[in-house]
Amino acid sequence: MPRPVVWSIAGNDSGGGAGLSADARAAEAFGAHLCPVVAAVTAQNSRAVTRVAPVTPDLLDAQLAALADDMPPAAIKTGLLGSADNVAVVARWVDRLRARGPVALLIDPVLRASTGAAFGDESVLRAYRELLLPRATLVTPNEREARRLVADEGAAVPGLAQALRAGGAAAVAITGGDSAQAEGWSLDWIDTPHARGWLALPRIGTKHTHGTGCTFATSAACALALGFVAADALVLAKMAATHAIAHGHAAGQGAGPVAARAGFATQPERMPCLSWDENCNFDSCSRLMDAGQSPISFEDAGLGVYAIVDAPERVRAVVQAGVRTVQLRIKTPPRPDAEWHAALRAAIAQSLAACRAAGATLVVNDHWRLAAELAAGDRAHVAVHLGQEDLLALGAAGRAELAASGLRLGISSHSLWELARARALAPWYVACGPVWPTLTKAMPWRPQGLDNLAWWVRMAGLPVVAIGGILEPAQAAQAAACGAAGVCVVRGLGAEPARSVPTWQAALAQGRAGERLPVPALPHPTLLDS
Repeated sequence: MPRPVVWSIAGNDSGGGAGLSADARAAEAFGAHLCPVVAAVTAQNSRAVTRVAPVTPDLLDAQLAALADDMPPAAIKTGLLGSADNVAVVARWVDRLRARGPVALLIDPVLRASTGAAFGDESVLRAYRELLLPRATLVTPNEREARRLVADEGAAVPGLAQALRAGGAAAVAITGGDSAQAEGWSLDWIDTPHARGWLALPRIGTKHTHGTGCTFATSAACALALGFVAADALVLAKMAATHAIAHGHAAGQGAGPVAARAGFATQPERMPCLSWDENCNFDSCSRLMDAGQSPISFEDAGLGVYAIVDAPERVRAVVQAGVRTVQLRIKTPPRPDAEWHAALRAAIAQSLAACRAAGATLVVNDHWRLAAELAAGDRAHVAVHLGQEDLLALGAAGRAELAASGLRLGISSHSLWELARARALAPWYVACGPVWPTLTKAMPWRPQGLDNLAWWVRMAGLPVVAIGGILEPAQAAQAAACGAAGVCVVRGLGAEPARSVPTWQAALAQGRAGERLPVPALPHPTLLDS
């Protein structure tokens, strides 16, 4: 697979810490080819910036023209541009390139150095607002830069992101390197078409953080170039930037540079959590991280063959066949009436009785309040499974009520940001899907494949259940070889579970006994951009 081409139009740092130097390291960590386009030259070291000189607009234009036909970009990242005229040059080239095909534009509005030197006057700010924000796929200011761009010193961070999106940016990440929203956590607020919330990892105590913002932005640009939507690109950027901070080093008497490295996306301790709302409480995520980020083995959850059925009769049949985890999935009609609710209650009660008798666990899909009521204090044989839209719709109060119920929780996930958000609740398991194409319901997802499933197992920090398109026992063996704690079977159960279940269980045992499938250096994109 050819390396995606990313243009970085930014400043040169004579100290080698930030700017194009940091961008080159980040691109290499992603396996992207970076074209370093010099927009400004700085005289700086690890302690101070002593001079900034933008290149002339015609020189900037010449560099971009030289690249356009030979190395057209999948993504462009801008850093220090130096002048309003250079901003205008970039905007014109973005339009020309987009007339030929899609090009992601990531704006890192470098307006001030970490040492305090100002990089942009009012004319530059106006050019950003009028020319770049309306063209931006993603903009990644820190909090101070965001306030300057929207001219608001009083708004909370989520409000700043909303203002930037109202100004035309398709997605925003306000990085938290220069602020402290929650003690001990490094937090970035993301606001994208797919997800919004605090992206969190434990803060690393070091002074060697020079180039962190550049690394984060270029990492996100590389992920966009690889086909990830903004929310997923930001998860990878958070991982890459944190890994780079952990490998920062001294290179002078001041703050040393961060060092982006390949392999960042296979380090479980770099997998962030994403909040469900504006609340910065990450207690559940903290407990998950304190428990260790090593991959979870398939024995830890005792899930095994995970049957999904739609009636208590089928629950009895599968548990009598030896299944120990069974989900009762009964869809709610558009206008549920009293008769339907009574039938639902009876179905859950009968299914729970069958599972108790067999020593199995009943996982109730969606109807968690009724499950909690019917469990009557017995949580050993009942759990619930909820999709992320349902959990989001509960709101903070509803999610707190669910947590207080004591029910074990399974959560669906289809993309990196959904995995990060599921982790914030530290559930019993997280489902990864669809592993294979599925006709059960229409979804805007590409199949995860075995490569992403293996990555999920390594990175989730939780037991992972494989779901989607699993029709043959050989697929269960492959999923088990990835380390999946459970494998969901729906149509593959057939009319006679007593005959089919032993075959599925044997396949699962075969996969677990064999060699584990490799974990990719990066997952592949699964969410189709709308």
